[in-house]
Amino acid sequence: MKRQKIFFKNVEGQELVGHLELPADQHPHNFALFAHCFTCNKNLSAVRNISKALTQKGFGVLRFDFTGLGESDGDFAETNFSGNVEDLIAAADYLKEQHQAPALLVGHSLGGAAAIFAGARLDSIQAIATIGAPSNPQHVTHLLQGNIEEIRQSGRAIVNLGGRPFTIKKQFLDDLEAHTLPKVARNLGKALLILHSPQDTTVGVKNAEEIYHAARHPKSFVSLDGADHLLSSSKDSHYTGRVIAEWASRYVGIPETPVLKSTHQVVASLDNDSGFTTDMKIGNHYFTADEPVDFGGNDFGPSPYEFVSAGLSACTVMTLQMYARRKGWDLQNVEVHTSYSKTHAEDCANCDSDRAKIDTFHREIRLSGELDEKQKQRLLEIADRCPVHRTLHSETQVITELLS
Repeated sequence: MKRQKIFFKNVEGQELVGHLELPADQHPHNFALFAHCFTCNKNLSAVRNISKALTQKGFGVLRFDFTGLGESDGDFAETNFSGNVEDLIAAADYLKEQHQAPALLVGHSLGGAAAIFAGARLDSIQAIATIGAPSNPQHVTHLLQGNIEEIRQSGRAIVNLGGRPFTIKKQFLDDLEAHTLPKVARNLGKALLILHSPQDTTVGVKNAEEIYHAARHPKSFVSLDGADHLLSSSKDSHYTGRVIAEWASRYVGIPETPVLKSTHQVVASLDNDSGFTTDMKIGNHYFTADEPVDFGGNDFGPSPYEFVSAGLSACTVMTLQMYARRKGWDLQNVEVHTSYSKTHAEDCANCDSDRAKIDTFHREIRLSGELDEKQKQRLLEIADRCPVHRTLHSETQVITELLS
């Protein structure tokens, strides 16, 4: 996963801070926006884990701090639910301008309600997933029960939420009362996934039922059985992310993996606009080859010479284990570390010439087990006899034909 720190402005001109996370092995097929829970921030462990699960499935994910929270500018006391919705729309505009308009919105708790309201206004959004979301934003007021009267009479109150003091103003309560989620969900026109734990004591599962009944198809419900509201267990949050990624794949238009067919063991395919990022089929398995970033590639896969080095390493460990098993030796594990370079030949006559350099594979072997020195030395000799090693040392030919 590749992460970039990004900055963008909200509708009030305040700077919001986020992390844009990208897949490690491909360009994102779609982008997703994450709306965190009330008074949380982009770095909550559940937010990070769900984002990671999405990037592993090829999504680019923008998670950011709402106004007045985390690293973002602004005063939380001056914010309201409508402001969270506007922040999401500003984040979507940033993605549209800098990368690609988001197709997926994910919202946690009150962020789930904000995701539905924002998604209804964003044409690019094809799918929305909510996690432990209240069926009505006003539900959040139960967290403020001991302070609501003070807020209404004095216009504000300092409220302890999650062990931290927050100033809540009356305009926040008024704004929550003005938003009714069922009506928006009923006219959403987007695919909706509702994830909720039956054991959620902060936002009861009844809320999921109300959202589900209000929404039209396509809609889905997944029970996060055993999870708490904040998905404190990494097992729960990783699972949630994987479920969202698989579900969303039906709605956001993920390009199909190219089907490469050949009568040969290996086929490689590269379009003229793909740089060095190459699709490969090796036997029955698909891979990506690339070049490092400093060579003009995206580093989405091994380089061609790294594939050759990998073949030598794999062949060496297979050969040594096969030999040790036949001999009945206690070779518990064998590691082979291989790298490729061009180096000067020993005692070369003209060491300053590039022609004096030869292709060199540096191979180091680690043997684990109850082996004596004689056995170890014999295994080193056998390493030089692995088929790929012999091929690299033998005279080879490449016969090239043009396919129609």
